[in-house]
Amino acid sequence: MSALVIGAMLLASASVRAQGVDALVLEARKSWDAKDAPRLAELREQAIAASHPLAPWFDYWALNARLGEATVDELDAFYRRWSGSYVEDRLRNDWLLELGKRRDWTALRRDYPRFRMDDDREVRCYWLLTEHFEGKPVRATALQAWLAQQRDDDGCALMAQALAASGELTRDDLWLGVRHALQANRPKGARRVAALIDASAEAALAAVLDNPVRWIARQTKSRPHGDRAELVLAALLRIVREDPELGAAQIGDWERRLPREHAAQAWAYAGQRGALRRLPQAADWFARAWSLLPDDAVGPGWQPETLEWGVRAALLGEGSDAARWRLVRRTIEGMPAALRAEPAWVYWHARAVRALAPPGEPGDAARAAADAALAAIADGMHFYGKLAAETLGRAVPLPPDPPALQPSEREAVRAMPGLQRALLLIALGLRSEGVREWNFSLRDLPEALPRDRALRAAAEMACEREVWDRCINTSDRTSGEVDLAQRFPMPLREHVLRAARDVELDPAYVYGLVRQESRFIMDARSHAGASGLMQLMPGTARWTARRLGLDYRRAMINDRDLNLRLGTSYLRMVLDDFEGRIVLGAAAYNAGPNRPRRWRQGRELEPAAWIESIPFDETRDYVQKVVSNAVYYGVRLGGRDPSLTRRLGGPVGPRPADAPAENRDLP
Repeated sequence: MSALVIGAMLLASASVRAQGVDALVLEARKSWDAKDAPRLAELREQAIAASHPLAPWFDYWALNARLGEATVDELDAFYRRWSGSYVEDRLRNDWLLELGKRRDWTALRRDYPRFRMDDDREVRCYWLLTEHFEGKPVRATALQAWLAQQRDDDGCALMAQALAASGELTRDDLWLGVRHALQANRPKGARRVAALIDASAEAALAAVLDNPVRWIARQTKSRPHGDRAELVLAALLRIVREDPELGAAQIGDWERRLPREHAAQAWAYAGQRGALRRLPQAADWFARAWSLLPDDAVGPGWQPETLEWGVRAALLGEGSDAARWRLVRRTIEGMPAALRAEPAWVYWHARAVRALAPPGEPGDAARAAADAALAAIADGMHFYGKLAAETLGRAVPLPPDPPALQPSEREAVRAMPGLQRALLLIALGLRSEGVREWNFSLRDLPEALPRDRALRAAAEMACEREVWDRCINTSDRTSGEVDLAQRFPMPLREHVLRAARDVELDPAYVYGLVRQESRFIMDARSHAGASGLMQLMPGTARWTARRLGLDYRRAMINDRDLNLRLGTSYLRMVLDDFEGRIVLGAAAYNAGPNRPRRWRQGRELEPAAWIESIPFDETRDYVQKVVSNAVYYGVRLGGRDPSLTRRLGGPVGPRPADAPAENRDLP
């Protein structure tokens, strides 16, 4: 079906809805959940007969429900009907997984090159397996994909089995897989990897994992080599995961007998687990790990998160400033190039180089190199871009207003069937499907338009429909042209300003938080059960309502004004409990107040270092973005001081002695 025909169908969607045909969509989605293939086939025929604008989705649901019995010819016909659409590529993803399960390598090799998203690791492993069968060298790519898996799946397991049998994955590779599985807390996966080595390795690892403390206590003090060294390391990794301090003591006992690389791996993992628990000695454990390796080594076998936690351990450490900065510099220089290029590590490496540069002329070259690195990220609209700019003594840069969109640019983008389908799906409450179709459609923006112009036109299309998450996320993709009003929209302005004013909150902070919490989606609901604009947990909403003297019922949590009132009131109480510090307040709003109370213990840290050391990835990212968002919202609300550092405030440390007692009733 041509894009013109699909577009005409979509333009008629209002009249289609008026006829009640949209009820078919919700029934079809429900039938798909139930895998009711006969009913889906009936609904598909009705949708096509009615020229329903979402006919591709009816077709997808119907065929997906019986994919196990589908034929190659049926799939090819589906691809032709919906060529270039999201559902074509979505079904191809599903079909490739099915072909892998069927072990139909011929059909998989034919179809995989046309898989545009190519974002499914299991499909990728199936493909690499077929490349291996063709005699092509795939070891490096296959090893990377296999080690990166977060769960055990058929495709990657089958690939690893075949490559291990052929010797393309070596014994050392497989033991590295065991290490990665153990550090990811996948002991069953580690045993499956050990089985690829041989039966004795699997049995020995099973004994280690059954009780690693008892197993290691029974080992002789002879120097371990080969498999025994790997088993000792496996025991140490498991002990460290549960008790970093006990693990560090065990590593100290074994360090001189283990191969240096194994001992370094154990110390690094101890440092990671210790830093997650904010143990001050974690930095010393990382320093010990690096001391066992050559000066130019890139952490051998260390996972990216281990290296990242090496930097955080250094920032948390209680040694001398010079020792901490040396560990920051060494750890970042030990990262692979792609990881090292991330703004966070560019920033902290430059800070370390600056701090360690000799005074006067001997340190001029080092300081110049550090400033050049900061300047390279200072224009970024992210947390570390702002910090880099202000570290250089510059104001946070604000993007110039881009040229207005032309009617022809708007029309070219609005005619795209995929974007129209996406908005219709979202309007019907099928947000997940709509978001995926929207994101896929952005791959095929009109070639006649500069990409930034097309993205802005698409964002505007979403903004006008008040689909704020697609408005923001689409606008975020532009690089040369930045529309600040699109990226940081202010829907419900009167309501948000009133709610913030009533509890004496900075409205820029409230907007920054809501943008991160819900993207202004009224009925947003998190996997944890938080709801509404300000993503309140039911218990928190009930507690806050009771404090405000409101007669609250759970069904009210998505009421716009009540959600704002409860959310801002709770945020006010949280801020009052944390001396008005917006960094601590954002962390408490996201992770609950008890956690940042613990995280602020220890020595005082500059706020950026404290945020970077937050042990929850979600909360760390959240705090950075809320404060960064607030800078731009402050500008949009008429402020003239786009400073991140002033919002961050002074050092973060233990609660001041003269502060009021903690409000332990806060949920």
